[in-house]
Amino acid sequence: MSVRKEITEYSGIYFITFTCCQWLPLFENCNGYDSIYKWFDYLKKKGHYITGYVIMPNHIHALLAFRNTQGQSINAIIGNGKRFIAYELIAKLKEQANEDILNKLSSSVKKHERLRGKLHEVFEPSFDWKECSSDKFLQQKLNYIHENPCRGKWNLVQQSQDYMHSSAQYYISGNQGI
Repeated sequence: MSVRKEITEYSGIYFITFTCCQWLPLFENCNGYDSIYKWFDYLKKKGHYITGYVIMPNHIHALLAFRNTQGQSINAIIGNGKRFIAYELIAKLKEQANEDILNKLSSSVKKHERLRGKLHEVFEPSFDWKECSSDKFLQQKLNYIHENPCRGKWNLVQQSQDYMHSSAQYYISGNQGI
């Protein structure tokens, strides 16, 4: 399910995925991982929980437990988070004078959005979500998240707990990560 379908609940645990525009490895290219951690801190201050996560070079998977959204939709919370992160990533890319990536992100903005003042498309416009309505499904998604850096084209680490930008280390050894 994508963002085009409104999450009608105001609490619960959700498996959320969002991706950088054109699958560009923006988090890696501008060392933007800290922008995600700042957003996580903001969510925690608002009373939500980060149940599990992995920040890959070009996308993020997270198990987010929302509670007391104070009437704000979960879709809006995710949208605002993506916007906050996007501003930080663009600032980092400008600081690095990374014109190649900035131009790619600029050329990805749709005409009607450009007319409204949008300069860069940092993320794909939608996000995927699934409600975690059972412990079995929650565990399945947590395992998927933690194994992501070890599989497929990534093979970033051999052991999931060795990937720095993941909650796997906490679940396996009890040591708090970043």
